[in-house]
Amino acid sequence: MGRKPDSITALEFLLENGFEVAQVVTIPPSVPLLWKKRLWNYAEENGIPVTDNKGVYKLVKSGKFKEIDLVISYLYPYKVKKQLLDLPQIGAINFHPAPLPELAGIGGYNVAILEGMEHYGVSAHYMSEEIDRGDIIKVVRFPIDPDRETAYSLERKTRPYLLNLFYEVMKHIKEKGKPEGIPQKGTRYITKKEFEEMKIIRENDSPEIIERKIRAFFYPPYPGAQIEIKGRKYTLISEEILKEIGEKFHDD
Repeated sequence: MGRKPDSITALEFLLENGFEVAQVVTIPPSVPLLWKKRLWNYAEENGIPVTDNKGVYKLVKSGKFKEIDLVISYLYPYKVKKQLLDLPQIGAINFHPAPLPELAGIGGYNVAILEGMEHYGVSAHYMSEEIDRGDIIKVVRFPIDPDRETAYSLERKTRPYLLNLFYEVMKHIKEKGKPEGIPQKGTRYITKKEFEEMKIIRENDSPEIIERKIRAFFYPPYPGAQIEIKGRKYTLISEEILKEIGEKFHDD
């Protein structure tokens, strides 16, 4: 189960290492995405059955997956329901692009920058009915400079760490079987409402806070740090980021 281009790389690894992939679940071609490479197309090109989030539960109900070993979520945007979580013999594993237990839910990149965290990370954990709260298999942490990162730059920096964690966990399963999980304690979950409120620039925000919010939510084409004027929200951008964009615009 995946969405972004790295989910294709993860699937390639499974196929190259002898895993039998019974089903791919992803966003259908009718839905626009930012990325040209799509997991749906890759699955079709390699003869792997593929469906969307609604279709997979119809297949579950039909009894197709009674003997599967593993469910994998790799940057999959939807909650995985109990009827699918209960099926695999080994378990259902999510690869989360943030450190657990401190950054569950959405907005990991953003909160790390907003709160000046000097380390970030990626996590592999067993899935439960509560999002991002299952037993942790492994967390890999790495240093960051929260005074220079944007959400965009931190996402790009995080990607290889998440892939390497995926490779490590899958190799463990292949060679040694089910990895041990450790229960989470003190999980901090960021909701969609909290995420949207973090974006808003307030009248009493200092220049430093405003600049940090701008970097923390810079991830085009999504709305970034915002001000509201006459009921309409506008995204702000800093001169530093504008200069970087300008250089890319005129690099020819």
